[in-house]
Amino acid sequence: MAETVDRAWMERVFETTRNWGRWGQDDERGALNLITDDKRAAAAALVREGVAVSCARDFAVEPALDNPHPALHMMTQGGDDCTAETDGFESTTDFIGLAFHGMATTHLDALCHVAVHGKLYNGVDVTEVKSTGARRNDVMSARDGIVGRGVLLDIPRLRGIDWLEIDVSLDPEELEAAEAAQGVRVEAGDILIVRKGRDARRRALGPWLPTEGLPGLGPRCVPWLRERDVAVLGSDAVSDALPGAAIEDWYVPIHQCCLAGMGVHLLDNLLVEELAAACAARERWEFFFVASPLRVQGGTGSPLNPVAIF
Repeated sequence: MAETVDRAWMERVFETTRNWGRWGQDDERGALNLITDDKRAAAAALVREGVAVSCARDFAVEPALDNPHPALHMMTQGGDDCTAETDGFESTTDFIGLAFHGMATTHLDALCHVAVHGKLYNGVDVTEVKSTGARRNDVMSARDGIVGRGVLLDIPRLRGIDWLEIDVSLDPEELEAAEAAQGVRVEAGDILIVRKGRDARRRALGPWLPTEGLPGLGPRCVPWLRERDVAVLGSDAVSDALPGAAIEDWYVPIHQCCLAGMGVHLLDNLLVEELAAACAARERWEFFFVASPLRVQGGTGSPLNPVAIF
């Protein structure tokens, strides 16, 4: 009989899966340490055709149920600006701005983004994140980019459907079933991407409030992620199933255990429909993957444009 997933279970799993001290008491890279130079070189060898597929959403400037705080994009100088003084040099310029955490923007969660019982990854006190930015575990830990072997597990494809419904919480057995069906295995240091079909559902039915529900990984996936030593976890939503687990203090256990416990950076709101099609066309679910966050001192994450290369 499966163990009851309750507060005591979550506390125990957090303690037994966390990576505090594994790479030293002052480490701020977390599971990125698993992506070694050898792992990157091996991943680069997966490139056979040179075909590149972006996994980023378009800059979300239009308000929607799942985008209550649209990004800003405005021109500071346009080609139709009759008052522009070019002094012989003709150019156009613009401004962009956004609050990227949420459900609309493709972004990286840094290890300072979520705390558990007042502690960030490696036991750093959450008060180290000041109003001026994070002094530890900020996005600069990934300043050289996330480069390695990407693996896509396509759960709707496994089930023979276009998308998962919004109340689905996945268990590790289904991740393993996807591995078996696709002929791939998630290995230590991999960048794991899990497709739930969010964008296929949105195209067919329109946007919905994320508080109504989003499919994702359930709490029982935490030990599996640690056992496989996943370096980075991403999805077409926010990895956790929403609404969160009805467990006191553990509303989003994947975020909490990955970021604060295991030091696994998260890639939220990836656009994976084209990636899934590219994988299916080749019957190959592994690829060279590159994601480059902005170098923001003290940042809790960053928008980014991840690219899979076949």
